[in-house]
Amino acid sequence: MKNIMPLFIIALLFSCQNTAQVNAKQQAIINAEPVAVPLKNGKARAYFASGCFWCVEAIYESVKGVEESISGYSGGHTKNPTYQTSNTGRTGHAEAVEIIYDPKVVSFETLVDVYFGSQNVTQVNGQGNDRGSQYRSIIFYQNDAQKQIILKKKEALAKELGVKIAAEIYPFQKFWVAEDYHQDYEKLHPNHPYIKNVSIPRLNRFKAKFPKELLKEDHY
Repeated sequence: MKNIMPLFIIALLFSCQNTAQVNAKQQAIINAEPVAVPLKNGKARAYFASGCFWCVEAIYESVKGVEESISGYSGGHTKNPTYQTSNTGRTGHAEAVEIIYDPKVVSFETLVDVYFGSQNVTQVNGQGNDRGSQYRSIIFYQNDAQKQIILKKKEALAKELGVKIAAEIYPFQKFWVAEDYHQDYEKLHPNHPYIKNVSIPRLNRFKAKFPKELLKEDHY
């Protein structure tokens, strides 16, 4: 017992120190200056995290003006995150999507409306049964104008519903593209139990709430 206690204390101190270092790295991400992604071929990019990226990818691809939605990871303090490491909850990253869109057809403001209108805005660290920091809601801004849009909409929604909105607001830093098998998952695996029971119902709930003028007619 005499030998075990010092080892336990050392391990505890090491764990606390490691946690403090991780928290400091994550706080640095939150406090960093946002990185702006320039237009490419007239297309802009926006970044959102809202639970399982399979679901979020499909939701945004149903919106007119969205050219593509890519699944990946963002918001964390580690480099080259993977699905396996992200699921530990220790990378700081959340499952996120990169939205490539035509700003002449759909505005960033509308994409934020889609974001808030397609999730349980009060759930902390998850959506539905997908729980953990890797599934938390984060909305990323690339400049102060985007930040102000997000803040105003979040504040207005909180006031309208009388609840605390769980979505975190981060300056965009970097988006890491997820493994190939995650891309277009709902489209390619319509009979997967998760897709049938979770992803498609979530997409349909979103489509029922938003005007048809916003949605693509030929979306799967």
